[in-house]
Order: sequence, then structure tokens, then C-alpha cells
Amino acid sequence: MLLHDLLKGKRLVLASKSPRRRELLKGLDVDFDIWDTNHDDEESYPVNLPLTDVPIYLAKHKASQLAGKLDTNTILITCDTVVICGNQILGKPKDAADARRILSILSNRLHTVVTGVCLKSRNSERVFAVSTEVSFKRLSMEEIDYYVEKYKPFDKAGAYGVQEWIGYVGVERIEGSYFNVMGLPIHDLYQQLISFINSLSK
Repeated sequence: MLLHDLLKGKRLVLASKSPRRRELLKGLDVDFDIWDTNHDDEESYPVNLPLTDVPIYLAKHKASQLAGKLDTNTILITCDTVVICGNQILGKPKDAADARRILSILSNRLHTVVTGVCLKSRNSERVFAVSTEVSFKRLSMEEIDYYVEKYKPFDKAGAYGVQEWIGYVGVERIEGSYFNVMGLPIHDLYQQLISFINSLSK
């Protein structure tokens, strides 16, 4: 059965500020509502947490903040994407100088993009994560400056959007889901939603 058939009588909600996630979910041809996430502490996590576990922790935290709004017919999707390079998480840049610093770190290196997803109903919860390896060519300072000044990637983990100019000229190789690098592993989400909805009726 197709996902949009399984969703009949149910309300699907995406809790995200990201226009890219909204665009990707829309591509599944399903109706959904948007809830905003306005929690100041949503990006904080325990310092001893393994880096690859951080996005699942944050996705679950976002879902827990909204759990009180769930009724029996609502399915909530929360997500968090992190960029891991070496032994550090490269988050959203604070300003243009920070964006240049982050892109300089990514230049001529391989990094990992991990998205954690939490599916939550009133009485059930499922989490999963998807990882993608991304390799950048050596970026010149002129390329970095141009991208930061024109595209202002201050709302993006790792200070870049793979679907923008920097992805066209800078990304040499991607191993795994391209859409995951955009912020939503849409293929895996589709399969997980079908499985999750079916499990609710058992």
C-alpha cells in the first residue's frame, strides 16, 4: 500500500524550520502540516555522547518537546543533521567569518553527514539515522568568499548547502543519500513511515 493511502485518517506533521526538508517531504506526494521548533536548548547534547549519536539524541529531544500536542491520529517527524569532520561536529556558522572557517576545514577533505529522524505518535516512537560520506575538492579562498557572501549559509550545518553553487563546484564525490546531505533521508523516511504506520495498527 502506498504511503498516502496509509495516511488516510491520520495527520502527518513535520516539525522543522528547514525549507529544504519541507520541499523534500512534499516530494512524497503526501499532505502534511508544519510545526515550528522554537526551543533554545534543542542544539545542546551531552558532551560524552558519541558524535554519530548526536543527531538522534537531538531529534528525540525535539519530539519530546512537542509530545503534549499529539493526539491519537497524529504522526510527528523531527530531524537533526550534523556534519562530522575528523573528531568534531561542524554546526551552523555564527557569522560570515565562522562560515569561512568551517568551509576551510572541509576543503580537500572527506566528511560525514548524519541525519537522525524521530517518528512519534502518542503511544509509540521510532528513531533511525542515515550517514552519507561527502568529499570536497580543495576550495580556494575566492570560492569560499564568493559562496559565503552570495549564499549566506548561516542556517546550514557545515556552512553549506549541497544543492547550491558550492555543491556544484566543490563536491567531488558522495557515497550514500544525496537527499540526506540536504537534510532529510527521504528514501529511508518513506520506508520507515510505512513500517511505523503499519506497526501502529497491530
